[in-house]
Amino acid sequence: MTDALGYRAKFGVLGPSTNTIVQPDFDDMRPAGVTNHYSRIIIQNAQAISDESFMQGTLEIDRCTVDAVKGVLTCAPDYLVMGMSAVTFYGGAEGAAKWKQNIEEVSGLRISTGSESVVAALQALGNIKKVSFLSPYFPVANTEVANFLSDHGYETVRDKPLRRPSWTAIAETTPTMVREAVAEIDGDEVEAIIQVGTNLSMVKQAAQLELELGKPVIAINTATYWHALRAYGIPDKISGFGRLLEEH
Repeated sequence: MTDALGYRAKFGVLGPSTNTIVQPDFDDMRPAGVTNHYSRIIIQNAQAISDESFMQGTLEIDRCTVDAVKGVLTCAPDYLVMGMSAVTFYGGAEGAAKWKQNIEEVSGLRISTGSESVVAALQALGNIKKVSFLSPYFPVANTEVANFLSDHGYETVRDKPLRRPSWTAIAETTPTMVREAVAEIDGDEVEAIIQVGTNLSMVKQAAQLELELGKPVIAINTATYWHALRAYGIPDKISGFGRLLEEH
């Protein structure tokens, strides 16, 4: 017997309780027969006013993730998708691998994370080595992202931390702010632009910027959901979200 709606796959999605973007973003990209079941990582709406407070807030999310995993397991999902990206970059390639291994051991399921999904997306999109990225983070977390990318052979040309003042304020980032940040970090030497931070909705804007700039623009939510679909063996091509979902 199969689930009446999730007859191809039931995805358990793990995301902070303050995040209002991942759930609708993932649902927008959901093919027929796949269902997304959001499990909230219960946290407070942290006020991120410095490198230190930002890191403390993300580590609180990390500490509470296993409880969200246990909660979503009760609906018998087939696969897990991490809807929070910052902690999946911490500690470089080794730290990211250990984080993923821990969740897979706790859950008994495979999981797609933002960090590994970005690398897989870069590999799928071509011979890319020099990248720039923007985030809603503070500089300390951007350093972790750059270190992770370096471990996988990617040079960060420029990065832009938007320093959003709270978790919910990340979702209030405007398209104009995103466009200005992209213009700041782009350049002829930049082969791809990446956006991290799952509560910043850029899935459709990234597709538009990709057409305008003539180079890959990878939104973290697109990359993560694409990775989950492909890792679970769902090959559907989905339009409106850029080359990654349309061609790979």
